[in-house]
Amino acid sequence: MSIFRTKNLDTMVADSRTPGGLKKVLGPMDLILMGIGAIVGTGIFVLTGTGAVTAGPALTLSFIIAAVACGFAALCYAEFASSVPVAGSIYTYSYVTLGEIVAWMIGWDLLLEYGLATSTVAVGWSGYFQSLLKGIGVVLPEALRAAPGAIPGVNSVFNLPAFLIMMVLTFMLSLGVRESARVNNIMVLIKTGVVLLFIFVGVNYVKPDNWQPFMPFGAGSVMSAAALVFFAFIGFDAVTSAAEEVKNPSKDLPVGIIGSLAVCTVLYVAVAAIMTGIVPFMNFKGVDHPVSLALQYAGQDWVAGFVDLAAILGMSTVILVMAYGQTRILYAMSRDGLLPKKLSTVHPKYGTPYFATWMVGIIFGLIAAVVPLGVLAELVNIGTLAAFSLVSLAVIILRKKRPDLHRAFRCPGVPVVPALAIIFCVALMSFLSATTWIAFGVWLLLGLAVYFGYARQRSLLNKQA
Repeated sequence: MSIFRTKNLDTMVADSRTPGGLKKVLGPMDLILMGIGAIVGTGIFVLTGTGAVTAGPALTLSFIIAAVACGFAALCYAEFASSVPVAGSIYTYSYVTLGEIVAWMIGWDLLLEYGLATSTVAVGWSGYFQSLLKGIGVVLPEALRAAPGAIPGVNSVFNLPAFLIMMVLTFMLSLGVRESARVNNIMVLIKTGVVLLFIFVGVNYVKPDNWQPFMPFGAGSVMSAAALVFFAFIGFDAVTSAAEEVKNPSKDLPVGIIGSLAVCTVLYVAVAAIMTGIVPFMNFKGVDHPVSLALQYAGQDWVAGFVDLAAILGMSTVILVMAYGQTRILYAMSRDGLLPKKLSTVHPKYGTPYFATWMVGIIFGLIAAVVPLGVLAELVNIGTLAAFSLVSLAVIILRKKRPDLHRAFRCPGVPVVPALAIIFCVALMSFLSATTWIAFGVWLLLGLAVYFGYARQRSLLNKQA
């Protein structure tokens, strides 16, 4: 059947080199900072508190487990990204290995993951920003503080800061990836510096007694926390969606993927250990600013102010990179005929998919403005874990189908390492709630309906059959 046909790998690579496409302007440091920009944000500034309540001081193990799962998947991503330097990330990789129907479904999955990730982080950004405004005596009108029903007792109807930050970052992305990368790099350096400041200051106030008992709720709680804080690592895969805009993708993409993940893992484990060493873990219950709370416990309020600022910058870069990744997936799916052609139109001056960028910004900006945070966050983790499992499977399949393919970076230990990535990801998925699984299933069924009702007939691959 044509829906299982795979696209010719050599043709895809040749298409990515066609003049008039996306501009090749990114180097290895841009990619590492892009990855850090996407990873260090809500996870370290918000989810560490919830994770500590779930796992206790063993939160450090939860971060390591999540990082190991991501690490195996990152090695698989690095092999694909260096071999198939084409926009679209796992969507593109699936197209050349697993067939059009699987590629469409994983692309559909990524649209949900990246889009809701930007909306979720925009809502978190709004909370920190309003807290910062309140500190200088500025309070927004009640109706514009949050989504309807998000804050008990507050009659809000529209989260204005969340919508505005989406519009500002969309404007930046529409002007060009080089310009966006410069701003991202600056913000990443600042927030990384503040995280290091927390580590250097906080380590002096650690009380080892707070680490006892280390695993108060057992091993199951550690895995549950790992499934939760997995959100903290989402983003390194967005680096691969920049493939067509990288100067030397075969060498630079693996460096960007693995480098950014390694840096963030070290930062996360250090922050989790210091936080739970300063504050008894149950005191993080209901706290949405756990890093600041730890510094307040230590009597270092001056550093806490810097952390709040870093949280705002950190979340800004996450939104920027995740929105960037989604527009490039839309670009790739549109170029293949599965979505309207308008979405792969490149602006003649800025060299960006201008229409797709603004469409993503406006839609998910509105979602951030009117949908509560808890509803937004449910599907992000399961979508990412499914994507990581598929890219790992695709590496095994492509090694069999195209052993002759030049791979600038080869994932070690195939098929063992990809298999371990799948096992870790599926294990983490099993700890997610039944509601999350049901909602994810509904989204996938909707994707099938769109594919058979629209995309299949318009697919360029199907027309060539």
